[in-house]
Amino acid sequence: MNVGIAYAKPTAQVWKNIEVPEGATVREVIERSGLLDQFPELDLGTNKVGIFGAVAKLEKPVKDGDRVEIYRPIHPDAELLEKKR
Repeated sequence: MNVGIAYAKPTAQVWKNIEVPEGATVREVIERSGLLDQFPELDLGTNKVGIFGAVAKLEKPVKDGDRVEIYRPIHPDAELLEKKR
């Protein structure tokens, strides 16, 4: 089945489609995507993940057409930093 995976940081955005077997989990999608090698700062023990904007557990099975997302922490002063721009 075909699923998307997305990750963004201030200097790079990645969105790719990959083929995974039926029954694959969020963790398996992330591992097969190569993003953990491309962005060594990613830590699945720390970074939250989700499907279409809804936080999900790494063990959650994905469905054909899902978009898995890896979220980065939001800086506590993000709103103040944005207003200064």
